[in-house]
Formats: sequence, structure tokens, C-alpha cells
Amino acid sequence: MKTMVFGKTGETVSRLGFGTMRLPLLKSKDGEKSKVDEQQAIEMIRSSIDGGLSYVDTAYIYHDEESEVITGKALKDGYRDKVLLTTKLPVWLVESEKQMDELLDEQLKKLDVSYVDFYLLHSLDIDSYHKIRSLNYKSFFERAMKDGRIRFPGFSFHDDYNAFIEIIDDFDWYMAQIQFNYLDDQYQATVEGLKYAGQKKIPVVVMEPLRGGALANPPNAIIDMIESHPRGYSPVEWAFRYVADFPEVTCILSGMSNQAQVDDNMRIFASLESNNLSDEDKKFISKLKEAYEKRIAVPCTDCKYCQPCPQGVNIPRIFNIYNDTYRFDDIDRLVNRYKAVIKDKQDASYCVDCGACESVCPQGIGVIEILKTIDSKATKTQNAG
Repeated sequence: MKTMVFGKTGETVSRLGFGTMRLPLLKSKDGEKSKVDEQQAIEMIRSSIDGGLSYVDTAYIYHDEESEVITGKALKDGYRDKVLLTTKLPVWLVESEKQMDELLDEQLKKLDVSYVDFYLLHSLDIDSYHKIRSLNYKSFFERAMKDGRIRFPGFSFHDDYNAFIEIIDDFDWYMAQIQFNYLDDQYQATVEGLKYAGQKKIPVVVMEPLRGGALANPPNAIIDMIESHPRGYSPVEWAFRYVADFPEVTCILSGMSNQAQVDDNMRIFASLESNNLSDEDKKFISKLKEAYEKRIAVPCTDCKYCQPCPQGVNIPRIFNIYNDTYRFDDIDRLVNRYKAVIKDKQDASYCVDCGACESVCPQGIGVIEILKTIDSKATKTQNAG
């Protein structure tokens, strides 16, 4: 496993990090997946650490607030000492400085650890940053570092370049976490923001390198492009190689959902270094990007920050169905799968335009209007049939 020095922390970290937002799920009696397969998740985390992975990322909200508990169990039996452990403060829940301490203490208890290596302000945009700053997060960080509950402060980010610059310049950060992949190089923090962090010698951890799995499962036309390339890389490897190519990227998170993904990622990262792409490789990735941009209808990464909807609308499920329809140019796919959404009473007809989803969407998606469009297409086609 290739490693890098984690900035001014002086720590050495693996280029691959284990993200615990998409752990394996058990199927319930009705066939839906909801509860984490705890045994498999623990085995996956431990096997990756055994293979040289040394960065584990979790958060308060992941898997209905169970991810930290499962992560803590996985790090028993000596595994805690082998990794840098990160969790995050859910800033949208915070109304006072005292509450920051209370949430951190709750998270340490769930993880069953005395400290975390990195503690991030979670999913910042400029408004949430101004709010948490007004509540004196800086004093909280200083206190938590002094008493040993956290070692290094950082933030994860979902806004635009200007917001990124304001935030990264406003505190003595030890790391920043951004969304970055070959489709999103001019989105959110952008490649310019990544390079700015590098100039400031602030390590960057990348999330969504596969864009919520979309880059791992391309449409047939893109698969044909990749399979015909002489390199022989898989869609996943091309995506990881693009991100790792930037020397400003210290660690790349992967939300692994099964052991096969762990094994494949470990294989890829065994030799993955900065500046690994040739000029011809970069040209090919540009062609892939152009092909993708013509086929993605909604830039949803399935992060589920919009869930639960007050009216029960399953927004990520609907967007996933719509994107599949768009990618594969198959309207029957939309109609057939949307029937199941209607049956479950999770369809867009329940939307009351409250806007709760749009206020928390890291991608800035105009959720309400897109839901109306999807519902109209699915039901009109169904009725016509």
C-alpha cells in the first residue's frame, strides 16, 4: 500500500482510506436492504487494515447513526492503534458551543475510544460555516485538542470555490476533505481549490472519487471505450488513478460495500502514486468525461443527506432510477421501477415543495422541479402504456 506524509501532523497515511458511509447491508423480509451487516463490515475494515490501509472515516449520521458504533467494534483487538481515525461534528445539529462538546463526547462513547485523530466540521457550506463560527468552534477545537479528545481539526466541504477559500483561510486546519473526481474537477472546491490547499500545505482527503459509484458502473458506450483502451484498466482504476495523480491529494476515501471491492481497491492502491498518468492517459480521461457528461441527468451521489423526507419521498431512489433510465436510454426501466416506488408510497407525488431536501443537498440539486419532471414522465408513460 502506497503512503504519504499527512502534512504537518507528521503522520504517515495510506493513499486509500476506508469510508464507512456505504457498509454492506442485510436484506429484510420484504427484500429491502436497511440494517448493516455488522459482521461483514467488521471483517472488511479489518482485512483492509491487515493489507496496509491506515485511515478510517466515519460520521455521526452514517447508517442511521450506527456507523460509529460499528467502526468502533471493528477497531477493537489492537486495530485502533494501526489507523488514523476520523469522525465529524454534525454542524446542522449544533446550537451552542456546549453542544459541540456534548456531541463529541457522545461520538467518543459510540466509538468506544478516548480520542479521535481527526475531527471535522461536517459538510460545510458558507452559511453553515458562518453559523458554526458564530458559535465559537475555534475555542471548542482548541479545548478538545488540549484535553486530548481530538488530535487534529479539519473540515469536509460541499460548496463553491469562493466558499472553500474563505473557510480554508480562516483557521489553522490540519486537513480538508473535498468531493473530487474526473467529472467534478470544476465543481464545488474544484481543481483550483485543491491546488490552493496544496500551496498552503494543507493535506486534502478526497471523497466521492467514484461519484457515488457512478464511475464504477458506466453505460455500455463508455465501457466499450474503456475496454478498447490498451492500458486494460477497469472503470474503477481509471477513476482512482485520476484522483491519485494529483500530488495535493493525500488520501482517497472509498465507501466499500463488499469484500470484492476491498480486494480490488487494495490491488489498485498497492502501486498507485502521484503523477501516475501520462499525457495520453489524461486525454483519454477527458474523452470519458465528455461521454459521461452527455448521459448523467441528475448529479446525485446517493449521499442521502436529503433523507428522511418529511413526506416520505425517497429522493435518492428516484434519482437513481432516473439516471439509470437516462444512461441506458430505456424508458421501460423508469416505468417499471417507478411502479415499485409508488407501491411503497415513496414517489414524488407526495412532495409538498417544502424545500427541506434542497437546503441540505451537497450537490445543490434543484430537487423539487426534477422530482416533478420524473413523476410526470414515469406516470404519463405508464398511463399511455
